[in-house]
Amino acid sequence: MTATSEITPSATNATAAATAALHTPVIAWFDANARDLPWRRPEAGAWAVMVSEFMLQQTPVSRVLPVYEQWMERWPSPADLAADSPGEAVRAWGRLGYPRRALRLHGAAVAIRDRHNGDVPSDHGQLLALPGIGEYTAAAVASFAYGQRHAVLDTNVRRVFARAVTGIQYPPNATTAAERRLARSLLPEQEARAARWAAASMELGALVCTAKSPDCGACPVSQQCAWRLAGKPAHVGPPRRGQTYAGTDRQVRGKLLAVLREADEPVPQAALDAVWHEPVQRARALDGLVADGLVEPLENGVYRLPAG
Repeated sequence: MTATSEITPSATNATAAATAALHTPVIAWFDANARDLPWRRPEAGAWAVMVSEFMLQQTPVSRVLPVYEQWMERWPSPADLAADSPGEAVRAWGRLGYPRRALRLHGAAVAIRDRHNGDVPSDHGQLLALPGIGEYTAAAVASFAYGQRHAVLDTNVRRVFARAVTGIQYPPNATTAAERRLARSLLPEQEARAARWAAASMELGALVCTAKSPDCGACPVSQQCAWRLAGKPAHVGPPRRGQTYAGTDRQVRGKLLAVLREADEPVPQAALDAVWHEPVQRARALDGLVADGLVEPLENGVYRLPAG
């Protein structure tokens, strides 16, 4: 296998024997080691899966769990969330980060209530047509909630496939067509097994084949991992994107939203000005929140979370 960051054409179509050699040990490992997460339990339902998928995007499970529990207690169905204001969704999102996800989840709940009688659709195309739902989330809900056969490609799965099959340390920065072809070629034919494989490969990436400290000794496919067999060549592609927070507009946005989340009444400009010392950056961050629909300006220079 190549040690570059490119996924070669020969690596995008796995043979039946090769895929079976991956499926059985990875699924067996998952059966023995899967975390007991509330959205995985049989009684959880499709809405629980959808909520978890929105929250887990770029956010670790440990941070999601308490917010998820509170969310599901308050809004156990799409109709319950749809009946409340989008501002309350933003408030309940707390400090999970990327709060536009809360608005998108609220918009999806409204569409589910209005278009699907309050039931999360099982059809992949109908899921994809919901506001705020992209290819990944539609595939994840169809697979994890309804046991369907879809390639579910998140960062963890992409890293597992890059190492185990392609022989590189990290996948490309953005998902490529070659990765999608590879993921489809690795899918088991049987629907239930394909859904199990999707969950198992994701869990393997989250717990064992991690980005910084892969535990190859605990990996069920280490003996056939192309990256390990190649001597674990170092990443030689474009630099991997790091995420900074301190001093960025994201941090300022978070501080401004925190003031609004904690307020029962509209907040005056002066209260927002107090949370960040640099006026140009503060104004830019506030303008961005307004443009994104996360903050609603009112008369007399006061602001609130969106009412509807």
